[in-house]
Amino acid sequence: MKIWSLIKKFNFWQLFKVAGLVLKKPQYILPTLRATKKTLVICDSLYGQNHHKNGKANAFRHAIWNVLICQNVFKISKDEIKAIYWSDKVTTLHEKLAPNEDVPKAMDLHNNQLGRRYFKTLKSATEYEVITFIKEKLQQAKLVIGIEEIASFSEDLVYLSE
Repeated sequence: MKIWSLIKKFNFWQLFKVAGLVLKKPQYILPTLRATKKTLVICDSLYGQNHHKNGKANAFRHAIWNVLICQNVFKISKDEIKAIYWSDKVTTLHEKLAPNEDVPKAMDLHNNQLGRRYFKTLKSATEYEVITFIKEKLQQAKLVIGIEEIASFSEDLVYLSE
């Protein structure tokens, strides 16, 4: 994980936003970083570098990332709503700070949201069960072109390229 190299690229506003988030719930930072690292390990082993593109592997990565953040934070907070809220804040901030075009950003936000929704079912699931569940959802993922199309698939993961 190259967190420090990413942070070095932030401008003042971006650093301020990250610092604000960290200071609000410092106890959630390590669980979030662990979930992020676990997500990358899982995705690297399943998809190689393909999860960094805009295909199904990327949809999988965003969904599992949110599930794992929620699970890890839930272990501390014991509150489903707090875990989901934190995951939303972290992953939405990531999308705001990451240099990404509008359509891929909308795709990522959509798949993040579905991951948080899946967490409700996967709250106490094992890693294997989470992977299996999201892989099953990935079978129904929809190939989309634009933001309007993404919104029409509220129950399905979406991706932009094969």
